[in-house]
Amino acid sequence: MNNTQSETFLKLVETKSFTTTANMLGYAQSTVTTQIKQLEEELGCLLFERLGKRLVVTAEGEKLIAYAQQMLKLQREILLEVSASKTPSGIIKLGVSESFCYNRLPESLVEYKKAYPKMDIQLQFIEHDTFPGLLKSGALDLVYTLNPIMETPELSLIHKEKETLAFFASPDHPIAKKKRVKEKDLEGIPLLLTSHNCSFRHMLLQDFMDHQVTPKIEMETSSKEVLKQFAINGLGVAFMPSMVAAEEVRSGALKKIDWAGDDFPIYSQIFIHKDKHLNPAMNDLIKLMIDAK
Repeated sequence: MNNTQSETFLKLVETKSFTTTANMLGYAQSTVTTQIKQLEEELGCLLFERLGKRLVVTAEGEKLIAYAQQMLKLQREILLEVSASKTPSGIIKLGVSESFCYNRLPESLVEYKKAYPKMDIQLQFIEHDTFPGLLKSGALDLVYTLNPIMETPELSLIHKEKETLAFFASPDHPIAKKKRVKEKDLEGIPLLLTSHNCSFRHMLLQDFMDHQVTPKIEMETSSKEVLKQFAINGLGVAFMPSMVAAEEVRSGALKKIDWAGDDFPIYSQIFIHKDKHLNPAMNDLIKLMIDAK
């Protein structure tokens, strides 16, 4: 089993489609089929089964996932640590919360690529409840997340910084003209919220419950861009991280509500596996992310 087969196998596990896997990896579909067939012959077992039109990972395939992830993780570490080149090369798999991608992270990555032109940063959007498992398995090297403080024994928290959640509305919205808005002031006001599995939404709904306020949820979406556009057009009040709407507030398209209710404590946090070795290339990436504002 080689690293090319490992990468193809894991991508097929993710997509459950030979065609999609081939397109994503830049192969002909027959190449993907051949790689998986060779791997199955080498291991002496089926890794996938076709059940009707569905491709299903077998029990043996499920066992192989962790080993394939570890093989690719070791390959990335070898390229970073052992290469004789004076210019570091290799891959860093970075899991990020979408909120950082509106202003902070793109600028950091531009600076990083100037300093490390041979480094490849592979980005993956993460959910707060699934990223610990991805770090533990080696599927991710580094995570930059926006959440309430998290404590997980197998992970190391190497940076945290207080951030803010806030309410945003069109300057013409009646709530934008109020001073010192509290929970009761939002009773009956259409709210634009993040999706069900988002910690921001859970914090807000718990706060409303504590204050005996019944929320009027107009829309739920995982896209902060959609939240902003609906709020700009006066269709509700959006609840999201302040960093996401910084440009719209500066331009006057949105107004940050003067909030006097309970606090919503969230932090930007950077995690690695507790046994992960941080090489200079990773340390410089972390520093750029921390310094970006």
